[in-house]
Amino acid sequence: MTATADEEAARFHELLRAFEGRPAAIAGRAKDPVNEPMIRHWCEAMGDTSPAYTGPDAIAPPTMLQAWTMGGLSGHSDRSCAYDQLLALLDGAGCTSVVATDCEQEYLRPLRPGDAVTFDAVIESVSARKTTKLGTGHFVTTRMDVRANGEPAGTHRFRILKYRPAATTAQPARPLPPKQAARRPRPVINRDNHGFWEGVRAHRLLIQRCSSCATLRFPWLPGCNACASPEWDTVEASGAGTVFSYVVMHHPPFPAFDPPYAVALVELAEGVRMIGNITGVPYDKVRIGMPVRLEFLRVDEDLELPVFRGSEG
Repeated sequence: MTATADEEAARFHELLRAFEGRPAAIAGRAKDPVNEPMIRHWCEAMGDTSPAYTGPDAIAPPTMLQAWTMGGLSGHSDRSCAYDQLLALLDGAGCTSVVATDCEQEYLRPLRPGDAVTFDAVIESVSARKTTKLGTGHFVTTRMDVRANGEPAGTHRFRILKYRPAATTAQPARPLPPKQAARRPRPVINRDNHGFWEGVRAHRLLIQRCSSCATLRFPWLPGCNACASPEWDTVEASGAGTVFSYVVMHHPPFPAFDPPYAVALVELAEGVRMIGNITGVPYDKVRIGMPVRLEFLRVDEDLELPVFRGSEG
């Protein structure tokens, strides 16, 4: 008797379930102890200004829990073969694509600069076959138990979907439209930032200001990241600033741009930072600390953007 598709799926799931409870990483050790530079970079990237993360009694943001355990491009040498075997089994069944779906974290004690982070990970569960819009496959959940100086510090559950991509129906070819000059990508304008773009159209660079604590913020957000107040007004930037950091774009090419060109993170005189193109100087003359001045550049018939003009002097 030939097994049905459901019976084959159930049989394959039993093979996958045999990996549940097996280690995914054993006696893992973070490549660096908890440290202030990483905390600072994280807080700057997230716009988190909580005083709990600075000073002599600083702790690390709890949501950094996974950051201390990541192996970087070189990976970890403590990963077990069981996890690789599980993924290879799924690959062999055609589930060659992967997407991270969600994570859950539980915090047991704060991490502080100097803490040595260690961890163990286990394959917690493998789901039965699931069909999603992406395709058909299995959800794989791993649980990582994190310790600081040997004490339990938290738990991180991470779930991926290993799936066989859904077949796509070929669409009939459409005639190509007449070739047009390449246009800059349009900014995403929504109810949270439309006031900023209205200001740009009037040649005004507007910065949000919290009505409760007067904290300035950029980019525009629906609430204050210092006190959580939803009330705000705006102040107009003077237009003066300095280059805080920058990159020179060479690749990949894009038809609406002419590489190489400089893109900078500019610190405005008001203290907030924003990203913009640097004009007025060659790309290889841009330097950190260079004074710049706001101007508005019309890039096509219906789009004008704030940019910053630098000065070699």
